Amino acid sequence: MRNFEDSYLHKGLRKKLVDQIRDKGITDEFVLQAINNVPRHYFLDSAFERHAYEDRAFPIGEDQTISQPYTVAYQTQLLQVKPFEKVLEVGTGSAYQASVLIEMKARVYTIERQKKLFEEKKNFKYLSKYPALLRFYGDGFEGLPTYAPFDKIIITAAAPFIPEKLIKQLKIGGLMVLPLNEGDIQIMYRITRVDEFTTKEERFDAFSFVPMLSGKNG
Repeated sequence: MRNFEDSYLHKGLRKKLVDQIRDKGITDEFVLQAINNVPRHYFLDSAFERHAYEDRAFPIGEDQTISQPYTVAYQTQLLQVKPFEKVLEVGTGSAYQASVLIEMKARVYTIERQKKLFEEKKNFKYLSKYPALLRFYGDGFEGLPTYAPFDKIIITAAAPFIPEKLIKQLKIGGLMVLPLNEGDIQIMYRITRVDEFTTKEERFDAFSFVPMLSGKNG
């Protein structure tokens, strides 16, 4: 069972976590504030609660993880989120990353391919405070063409290639952030859709993510 009390201890640990992330190079104060606003221990089983504000990933079931807070902050900073932008997230997982994006006033559309994780979030009362969060069960490689175009797209699993269908769902001038490469280590990329036929690619640091898989599971 999760503990849905956000005590002074939790808030103090969260502030220390934000300071650690800042020391690692995250400079966007809106990202840091969003991390500070979201009670990460809500997203973890109570067995992990005492470790919730350590800067590391934890298992959440179905061979998935809740990402390291630094990784969440890093991807979010690259995404350059502005208030009221439409953001597509591929890989809801725990919904922690989605909650950080919502705290930055984005309108978030998030896809999860694992049926069990998707169903679990239906009963996650914390998310009810976020009416701007729309959740979908589906194949992330397909995106959400009905709701496109998006200002930004974030992929929270290791993509074996840049999904062309997702590029086409980006607005002109829009950004996609994704860890790219099969294997244990990925390079973080930022893709800008320059015009209908052209993209610009930027390479950043190395990370390790669970693989992005096609289809639905469950």
